[in-house]
Amino acid sequence: KAVVSTQSGHYGREPKVLSLNIELELKAERDNAECRIDNVEEYQRIVDAEWNILYAKLDLMAASGAKIILSKLPIGDVATQYFADRDIFCAGRVTQEDLNRTVKACGGTILTTVNDIRDQDMGLCQLFEEVQIGNERYNLFTGCPKAKTCTLILRGGAEQFIDETERSLHDAIMIVRRALKNDSIVAGGGAIEMELSKELRNYAKTIHGKEQLLITAYAKALEIIPRQLCDNAGFDAITILNKLRQKHAQDDSSSGGKWMGVDITSEDIADNFEACVWEPSIVKINALTAACEACCTILSIDETVKNPNSNYKAPNALPGNQF
Repeated sequence: KAVVSTQSGHYGREPKVLSLNIELELKAERDNAECRIDNVEEYQRIVDAEWNILYAKLDLMAASGAKIILSKLPIGDVATQYFADRDIFCAGRVTQEDLNRTVKACGGTILTTVNDIRDQDMGLCQLFEEVQIGNERYNLFTGCPKAKTCTLILRGGAEQFIDETERSLHDAIMIVRRALKNDSIVAGGGAIEMELSKELRNYAKTIHGKEQLLITAYAKALEIIPRQLCDNAGFDAITILNKLRQKHAQDDSSSGGKWMGVDITSEDIADNFEACVWEPSIVKINALTAACEACCTILSIDETVKNPNSNYKAPNALPGNQF
């Protein structure tokens, strides 16, 4: 976690953000370093030189006008107090990922020196604030000029709930991402599965061979999706499926019944295309393709070989035959 300054001040409107990759603390010399001196004055000059180097860096950063200073490397207590006295926020040990995100959102670059700080090297944001949420403190950058993303904070009573919420949110975001990359969409909520099931049942009636049984079984398997949606929502799956079969069987160009699916909010069926319940076509195609490949793999297995149990125990002796 980043070590941040504990002062709670106001950093003004549109504060400048300075991102660094330098260390701002007094550190010990390397191993085997040797410095020979003759008197105390020389030792004092060495100590003063170390402090002057640190304060020269701090003065340059303060003179640049930056109000937010982030560094990948540690920021010592001396630098933290220096910035706190001047109402400047500082954070050390910021991870590379967080630093890169901040630069992309606020602008600027990650500097390795403070000798030539220009305005184009610093980022901007409309508002920066420190917020206490629960037991954690968050530093919020609001109104970043180059931001194309946002941050979602998930909170809950148990870790399992948070993990499940994160997985559900990730799935929803990936679906939207797929929809943006592929302009072909279909209605969700089991609508496309019911329509495919109807078409396959009608097509199976035109086949006189054993293939008719396979196609009919495939059509029946597609109805598992809306059935599972009803079970998850606590609905009567039989009633909902009967309504969907009736609507899809009466489909014509005017009624739009092919997009009828499960409506979770009203415990009924609805036109999910009009309700904006969409799914990318490529997701459905990939799911059906993967299911068919898995089924073919299982059917191609003609025999299984089982290793007998090595810990075989003989049956107990009959009563009366014990010695």
